[in-house]
Amino acid sequence: MKRRQFLKTAGIGAAAAAVASPAIAQSMPELKWRMTTSWPKSLDTLFGGAEIMAKAVAEATDNKFQIQVFAGGEIVPGLQVVDAVQNGTVECGHTASYYYFGKDPTFAFGTSVGFGPNQRLNQGWYTLGGGREVLNEFYKKYNQISLLAGNTGCQMGGWFRKEINSVDDLKGVKMRIGGFPGRVIQKLGAVPQQIAAGDIYPALEKGTIDAAEWVGPYDDEKLGFYKVAPHYYYPGWWEGGSMIMAMFNLDKWNALPKGYQAILEQSAAYANQWMVAKYDLVNPPALRRLLAGGTKLHAFSQPIMEACIKAAHELHDEIGKTNESFKKVYDSMNAFMKPGYSWFQVAELNYDSFMVRHNNA
Repeated sequence: MKRRQFLKTAGIGAAAAAVASPAIAQSMPELKWRMTTSWPKSLDTLFGGAEIMAKAVAEATDNKFQIQVFAGGEIVPGLQVVDAVQNGTVECGHTASYYYFGKDPTFAFGTSVGFGPNQRLNQGWYTLGGGREVLNEFYKKYNQISLLAGNTGCQMGGWFRKEINSVDDLKGVKMRIGGFPGRVIQKLGAVPQQIAAGDIYPALEKGTIDAAEWVGPYDDEKLGFYKVAPHYYYPGWWEGGSMIMAMFNLDKWNALPKGYQAILEQSAAYANQWMVAKYDLVNPPALRRLLAGGTKLHAFSQPIMEACIKAAHELHDEIGKTNESFKKVYDSMNAFMKPGYSWFQVAELNYDSFMVRHNNA
């Protein structure tokens, strides 16, 4: 190519780029949204997941689309996120869906149900196994749509003032337990309490409740439960892999350019990945610190686990008989979970079991 022709062509390309860049920027509307959450800022993994998502949206849009994140209580209480999103008080929220099971038990599946999928299976079900579709069909009744934006992994079974050695020991125990699984322990005689994160410690300290669960060692240490309840149980069978949802007002979502919707989806996916990795990073040393400080670690006995799974299945079947949405989502989840666990038994379980024995040795 001759030098003059090259310069002419290069000039056209540069001019085109100069025009195209502002044109693309101009096609992106400037938006400022508010995201209310269920978390105090001190819980830097849960609240941090919302912040990570908002930051990713801003960076991907050159700050054209900004989402301001608020802690629970700053706009609405932590357990009213879905209400605020539904009525348009805010455009979006970051929460655990099961907090709203009082509206409809189907909300539980957006986070976890007793003896439901672990983190891997929950993510697979939501992402590719039909979970997103059946959940958003349900959420549409409440004028919102969900994106998976976090997962805690398998949680701990909570902090108790006294040891729980038998099913009978659960009777009369006033326990803070998140969401729908409280209905399960209620069948066994316990008294479930729904309390937001920041209010749990005072209730446990004053004896208003006898036990409390939250997430796992890192968050539980921050909340200080070990100071007033020495017995730490596992596993949290009610939260084998709890999903955290970003919820969007459906009208606001539908009004977004497709490009912004795609950016929100990718940003939520990144927040989900980040949260799982963060908990895997911080939980092991937190548990070591708690045990070094005198925490007494216990596994729920096999009779307790068997009684709980029986009660959970009975409850789910009872509700499914009268609640069409609940049954539809429950059937979808089980259709993915059961063959998933059969596959995990072949390779994953054997490998993990061997590695646990080897590391402990």
